[in-house]
Amino acid sequence: MVDEERESGRIVLGRTLKFLREKAGKSLGQLADDTGYDKSYLSRLESGGRLSKVTVMEDLDGYYGSGDLLVSHWKAARLDAFMDQFKRFMELEATARIMWKFSLGVPGLLQTEDFAREVLSGLQATPEDDGWVEEQVAARIGRQYLLRQKPEPNVRIIMDEFALRRPAALRKTWEDQLLRIEAVAMWPNVTLQVLPFAAGVHHHMQGSLTLLWQKDGSGVAYTEGNTGGELTEESDGVLGHRLSYDRLRDLALPPSDSLAFIRDVLEEHRS
Repeated sequence: MVDEERESGRIVLGRTLKFLREKAGKSLGQLADDTGYDKSYLSRLESGGRLSKVTVMEDLDGYYGSGDLLVSHWKAARLDAFMDQFKRFMELEATARIMWKFSLGVPGLLQTEDFAREVLSGLQATPEDDGWVEEQVAARIGRQYLLRQKPEPNVRIIMDEFALRRPAALRKTWEDQLLRIEAVAMWPNVTLQVLPFAAGVHHHMQGSLTLLWQKDGSGVAYTEGNTGGELTEESDGVLGHRLSYDRLRDLALPPSDSLAFIRDVLEEHRS
């Protein structure tokens, strides 16, 4: 019986990176020269002290000819960038065939890198937290592969108008974010609706709601607010959250009107 804690995904990924480099007969300096990545950055990846963006792992898989080995380890390692209470939810999200989401702000799955960095920097207490912020940005942006993985999940997103009325500090960041939302709204596997202020008060003004269904039909609900998140797996509880989501959908603008609304906000921003 082994009672040691499971190794973190980042440690496993780092060990794999070092193994592939040494197998290729490369020093860190040579790898940096060949790939264009900073030597100290590569060293931190190997030590498990830093989580990269998924594109870095794609580049290194290509460099080593290792198929998708590093990307697969990265997917496990990214869980370590989130608090333990979210891990079960994220595991289910990664395999969900149907996703329904409601968010008061711009959902993480739709955020651009610069917008995510601005949002997450608000949690930064000291300049020394820069590394933490970058890890969280990498993990958040990395999650977005879920929208395009095969088979593509069926995704429905309801955004409160509040999300579109709270711009980023930089005009370029906000314009890029609005363009990202507009683009995703036109993807065939995504239905996006805006819940307008005109709908009045509603029952999810304190947080977000996500519903997930797996291939076998099993479902879960995840609610998140200022005090944390709660995962519901009991069928009665999931049904209650589904009915709650249906009421939000009834209040929201139809998809075509929602897209027009987003474009109007973009034009207002540009004017």
